[in-house]
Amino acid sequence: MSGTKFDDGKPRIELIDGYALEEIGRVLAFGAEKYGAHNWRRGIATSRLLGAVMRHILAFSQGYDEDPESGLPHLAHAAAGLTFLIWTVAHRPDLDDRWRPE
Repeated sequence: MSGTKFDDGKPRIELIDGYALEEIGRVLAFGAEKYGAHNWRRGIATSRLLGAVMRHILAFSQGYDEDPESGLPHLAHAAAGLTFLIWTVAHRPDLDDRWRPE
């Protein structure tokens, strides 16, 4: 016998890999020391966030695993930046300054 739990259609958070979350958490801890905790929630233009994500992905694609300043994985920096972008697009559309074709 088991209890009832109505969770159909809810996000499957338990499927997110713990190692990846820990690496993103390390990047966030580094950022909190440098800029202050939750600084990104104050608002950063989407173009700047996207640029940072792309720089980390480019560095990784060129064979560099770790960010030289933090010593943390470029991919974890990119993943953290993507979480900022996801939040910004959802909650701060006023900061969406991407170029769009007319």
